[in-house]
Amino acid sequence: MMDWTTRDFRFLTRLITRHTLLYTEMVVAQAILHGDRDRFLSYNDEEHPLALQLGGSDPGQLAQATAIASDYGYDEINLNVGCPSDRVQQGKIGAVLMAEPQRVADCVSAMQAATCAPVTVKTRIGIDDQDDYAFLHRFVEHMQAAGCTSLTIHARKAILSGLSPKENREIPPLIYQRAYAIKQAFPQLEVILNGGVKSLQDVADHLEDVDGVMIGREAYQNPYFLAQADALLFDDPHPIPSRQQVAEAFIPYLERRFAAGHHPKHALRHILSLFQGQPGARAFRRHLSENMHKADATPQLLIDALGKVF
Repeated sequence: MMDWTTRDFRFLTRLITRHTLLYTEMVVAQAILHGDRDRFLSYNDEEHPLALQLGGSDPGQLAQATAIASDYGYDEINLNVGCPSDRVQQGKIGAVLMAEPQRVADCVSAMQAATCAPVTVKTRIGIDDQDDYAFLHRFVEHMQAAGCTSLTIHARKAILSGLSPKENREIPPLIYQRAYAIKQAFPQLEVILNGGVKSLQDVADHLEDVDGVMIGREAYQNPYFLAQADALLFDDPHPIPSRQQVAEAFIPYLERRFAAGHHPKHALRHILSLFQGQPGARAFRRHLSENMHKADATPQLLIDALGKVF
């Protein structure tokens, strides 16, 4: 999620859950080839397991970007064929590529040849009027033929004109049965479900029919709901950290980033929802929101905000 799943948010999330696979923002292959690679690819070692999400449509460029990213040690390289935004479409990236399954297959093959890490694909169930099960089935056939072994399916179709990205996450109906049917038709393929999942109970229910669940907006807007994921989904016996423990563990990270020249606002915006639904949460958010953009803000701001909660 662009501008959401930054390295700062991912570090915060890793304080809440040890095992959940984290994803970067989507990075366009050309940005890696011609831009500041460290800016786009650097991360905190604590973030593992971590997947890099790439955007692109040129097999050669994606292969080069994958090879470069592999040197950074990502655990997975994911090709985004699900983003419906106009800006992304103009670059022949994202959901528009569902209309060209062979091109996507060529991209996957080229990426796989450039790395030892798993190459996965994230897609929708269809686009515009190409939204029946047969269309999705043909697309998955191409992915399987290219050697893709893991597919994440956002269980909505993408409408490529007339809707904003936000509307594309809300208006097209969720059809979870399409993802379930793909798992049944391709039992050897790992199928990850995405879209509309808001609780760990939802996750458990979907795991009856698919291999995994990807959670986006809910994980950002209410990150602490992932606190029980390790115990419930990964059988990890470690004690579940409290919200206070998570926030206090975030302070040394905030101080390191501040010492390296990063203004606290970039990391603090991700912790605003940590205490959602708890006494003092509004005062916590207000104190951070009113002060974190000030030029003289320091990590002490988080310590002061915690005093509003406890």
